[in-house]
Amino acid sequence: FPVTITRAEIKVQSVKAKILDKDIAWVRVTSFQERTVPDLAKKLTELANQNPNLKGIILDLRNNGGGLLQGAVGVAAAFLPEDSVIVSTKGQTPDSKQVFNATPAMYRLSEPGDPLAGIPPLFKKLPMVVLVNAYSASASEIVAGALQDYKRATIIGKTTFGKGSVQTVRPLTSDSALKITTAYYYTPNGRSIQAYGIKPDIAVDQNKDGDPDDVLITREIDSEKHLRNKQSSEEKLIADREKRRLEELQRIEEKNAKKTPEEKEKDKAKKPVELGSADDFMLSQAVAFINGEPVKRSSSKLE
Repeated sequence: FPVTITRAEIKVQSVKAKILDKDIAWVRVTSFQERTVPDLAKKLTELANQNPNLKGIILDLRNNGGGLLQGAVGVAAAFLPEDSVIVSTKGQTPDSKQVFNATPAMYRLSEPGDPLAGIPPLFKKLPMVVLVNAYSASASEIVAGALQDYKRATIIGKTTFGKGSVQTVRPLTSDSALKITTAYYYTPNGRSIQAYGIKPDIAVDQNKDGDPDDVLITREIDSEKHLRNKQSSEEKLIADREKRRLEELQRIEEKNAKKTPEEKEKDKAKKPVELGSADDFMLSQAVAFINGEPVKRSSSKLE
């Protein structure tokens, strides 16, 4: 039977928010899209209206693989002074050398005015935590790096992926093009994100009893032919990571060998934690940090 399909634009909601512990704002950005900055501004305004006496804010960038550069600049700009340098790019050609500041011209996309104009001033000074993990990449690392460099936020979680390069599409013919890497991203203090990623100020596990799966996670630096970081030699770090990975794998194998069949079945049935839920241990530690309570640091050798 015939089926008629109507082409339509799918709009994904990339910003979620709620209030935790009565007075701590939690904002999760899942990706950086055209509507991310105005949606963030709307959510922040709603949170301030719900509770004008917020104690702190948690910006959750876990599992955020990136997106539009303008979106990243806008999200960082929401929490930094106007005209602050957010990120710069440097490559071999003059057009690859650019600086992106916290100004509307740098993050405005489809909006006629400044999408951040109506944000309550308290979000510029509110105590802040940024949550990241190994799946926070590219644009997420730009935001985390900027907020870390300005000491505007405390970064909690795991070291990010390390995707700090710029790709440019060069047209070849009317129906073909070449995508090549043309530059590196640098944080406001001049740090290259490439391969190294953003290291958290406080390393915290996703699970209360530790993250043994860290040994299986592959970051940019673990790829054999990844683009090298020009600021320092990676050989020692790569060798050290591989040594720790093998040691951790052996430890896990020995531990698993001692488990009963029931314990192994329980491990298989274990589901990933839903980010933002009551079972989200890393988030609970961010809340504890803002409340001035002790934080349980990661014991992972490959965080």
